[in-house]
Amino acid sequence: MESTAEEVLDWQELTQLVAQPGDPINGVASAQANLRLFGHLEQDVRVTLFRDHHAWCPYCQKVWLWLEERRVPYRVRKVTMFCYGEKEAWFKRLVPSGMLPALELDGRLITESDRILEALEAAFAPLGLGMNDAAVLPLRQLERLLFRAWCQWLCSPGLRPAQEEAARGAFQRIAGKFEQALSQHSGPFLLGELGTADLVFVPYVERMAASLAYYKGFLLRSEHPAIGRWFEALEQRPSYLGTQSDFHTHAHDLPPQMGGCYASGEANQQALASQIDRGPWPLGSPDPETSQAEPANAAAFALSRVIKHRAAILGRSPLGAENFDVPLRTALTALIHAKPLPAPAGSAPALRYLRDRISVPRDMPLHAARSLRQALETTASLDPLAGTAQGEPLTVAHRRDQDPKPFLQAAPSVFPVA
Repeated sequence: MESTAEEVLDWQELTQLVAQPGDPINGVASAQANLRLFGHLEQDVRVTLFRDHHAWCPYCQKVWLWLEERRVPYRVRKVTMFCYGEKEAWFKRLVPSGMLPALELDGRLITESDRILEALEAAFAPLGLGMNDAAVLPLRQLERLLFRAWCQWLCSPGLRPAQEEAARGAFQRIAGKFEQALSQHSGPFLLGELGTADLVFVPYVERMAASLAYYKGFLLRSEHPAIGRWFEALEQRPSYLGTQSDFHTHAHDLPPQMGGCYASGEANQQALASQIDRGPWPLGSPDPETSQAEPANAAAFALSRVIKHRAAILGRSPLGAENFDVPLRTALTALIHAKPLPAPAGSAPALRYLRDRISVPRDMPLHAARSLRQALETTASLDPLAGTAQGEPLTVAHRRDQDPKPFLQAAPSVFPVA
């Protein structure tokens, strides 16, 4: 198969095919939004949320979700997590510890996610039962038990088979208690309707599902059906879809945050990790990553995000901007036309470098990211010179390859930062 110059769209032609942007201020939740009004006036905003540029911090996600569900107008100021680069001096002056999230409410600065939620409940009323309600407190304790069991399985190096099985069993016993709690009321959520108790679990259970699939070959949703139904119910809510990450992003961002994540090395684990990295997607049937079907505009939305930030993407490529221009346009043409096109000779490693650094939800939602990763991978695989060559490996000690500062310096709003 050979592609011709005529087949590969130029930037003007690609620009005509992008998805029309939604309303970031009053529309559905989005990692790219810096102001959320929910139909209110900007002068009504009492809250500023300080969260990470990467849209990855689990404690930020908990507060972010609460604000979205309660539809409290808020501004966003984005800060670099240390794992990705140096924290901004202005934020260290404001919060000397550098701790995220932070929140300003009526001019008062609050840190620590639980204290933030308590203050928001006092100002705007709880979401369901409050953080310190007698029914919620034991659930918060259960979430910590589940977190510890997950860490002991995921983050312990050199486990022998019997130790792997024991760690898995310990995790599943606590996960079973979470299932029991989910089954105490009608409907998929804790305590009946979605409330703060559910939001306490969301960030780390999402990360458990991703990391245990990648490093242990363990599919949380299918192993624990009540948790699967809980995820399915969450995925009916635009607030959650706007904050939801994917298996690939979590699997590669967790190791430096957790001090290491260790694979079991079994055949099914290796096969699933390879598919999470390289596709094809979905990962199975039922899809262990999401219950949502791919939206019709997923490819066009992915294209719009790349178009918006193309200069920075090209400039950060290992091939250099000039040499990566045609390979990138080739992959984007394949993306939008759903037609495989071969990469220019020798460009596969650079295409896969970009494939591996797409972040959900920072750059785009889950399905859009899948579409773009698949187009980059398929195009790279058809490189006539280096079809199997991979890009620079992702680091596990840090993710400074995701440092937002070069992108912030390049333009007011550039990939990979919203």
